[in-house]
Amino acid sequence: MIKRVFIIALIISVVAACSRKYYPPVIEKHFIHDTVFVNVPPIPIVPPATTNPIDSLLYEVHTAGTPNFNLRKPNYVIIHHTAQNSCEQTFYTFSLLRTKVSSHYVICKDGTVHHLLNDWLRAWHAGISKWGNITDINSCSVGIELDNNGKEPFADPQINSLLVLLDSLKKSYNIPTANFIGHADIAPRRKDDPSIFFPWKQLAVKGFGLWQDSVIADKNVDSSINPMFALRLIGYDTRDSSAAIIAFKRHFMQKEGSKVLDEADKRTLNNLYRKYLY
Repeated sequence: MIKRVFIIALIISVVAACSRKYYPPVIEKHFIHDTVFVNVPPIPIVPPATTNPIDSLLYEVHTAGTPNFNLRKPNYVIIHHTAQNSCEQTFYTFSLLRTKVSSHYVICKDGTVHHLLNDWLRAWHAGISKWGNITDINSCSVGIELDNNGKEPFADPQINSLLVLLDSLKKSYNIPTANFIGHADIAPRRKDDPSIFFPWKQLAVKGFGLWQDSVIADKNVDSSINPMFALRLIGYDTRDSSAAIIAFKRHFMQKEGSKVLDEADKRTLNNLYRKYLY
């Protein structure tokens, strides 16, 4: 009898030792500041069981959770104009699922700032774009939309609010000065925002984006520097050289038009090339 009880106990202990274990993660509650979340599905604590992506590996059906994670940290700020006629029209566009477009902030002409999506979440504002080697700009940036149809100067209250917001973002996420750029810079073949009316120099003076020196001493352009190489080093996608040149001139020369770099353009490009290089 004693032997039978011992055998049964041994079997139970072996089965228990071989059974699959589930380790629930320690969950911490974090407060996220006022932000509107619409139809955001809950994130499961434990990933669901899936078919093995690599058939030579053994995967457990139940996975141990972990509390060691955070959301993405933005490292760029991308500035847009809405190309619409009011903030209300922009909000309506963002509310439609079929548009598949959103932004973290919208700033109206009167300077009112609307925070639509938490900075640590990924908004859909950049689209198909490229800056340097980065091809998923949405995953590393904050998008700011300015209420402007693209054919008019930007209102002073709007720019003043933008400067305050940029200062907060730069300090909060330690965003480098050079990483404040426009939608047209990262998508030169598709976009022209913010337009030539946007005051990039005013932003650069405050530390948001780079700008050429007021007096460029290099009267003779260094012919050893290939313009396409310089544009590529700054960050432009030069696969379409004409689009890259137009985007560069729109941002730094504040003009539209020619797809050819003149002498003033080249001096400016060389000056900026050195700033981005060092």
